[in-house]
Amino acid sequence: MEQQILSVLVNNHPGLLSKVSGLFSRRNFNIESLAVGICEVPGCSRITIVVNGDEDMIDQVIKQLDKLVDVIKIELLPERQSVQRELILVKVDAVSSKRAEVLQMAEVFRAKVIDVATSSLTLELTGQTEKIEAFIRLMEPFNILQIVRTGLVAMPRS
Repeated sequence: MEQQILSVLVNNHPGLLSKVSGLFSRRNFNIESLAVGICEVPGCSRITIVVNGDEDMIDQVIKQLDKLVDVIKIELLPERQSVQRELILVKVDAVSSKRAEVLQMAEVFRAKVIDVATSSLTLELTGQTEKIEAFIRLMEPFNILQIVRTGLVAMPRS
C-alpha cells in the first residue's frame, strides 16, 4: 500500500465534510491526513485527503465520492506531479538557558517565532512532511509542550 493524495472540490455546504469522512469510515479506510478550506471557486471548498491504499481501493473511493451530490471534481495527485506542504505550530519549553539553542535550530529550518513567553517559544514551520518530521525530532529534546499540524495540502504542478 502506498500513500495516495486526493484533491476534492466540493460545494461549501454544512455537513459535507461529515459525509466525505463517513464514506471512508464505513469502508474501514483510514484517513492519514485531512485538510479543508475555501478555495479559488466562490462557494466551494477544497478537501485534501491522504490515504494509504492500493489502486483498487483508491478507484473505489473515487467512485463513491463521485456519487455525492456536492462533489464537483476529484483529482488523484501523484506525488511527483504535485506540490505538497504542511504547516505546523510547535510550542517548546524554552527557559533562558535553552532559548538560544532553540532559536538556532529554528533558523536552520527557517521556522518563524510567532509567540514568545517567559518559559516557552511557539514556532511556525511550513514544508514537506519529511522536513516537518525532522523538525519535530530536533525539537523533542527541548520538551515539546504542544503541536498543531494542518495536514498535507497539495496541488498539481504547473
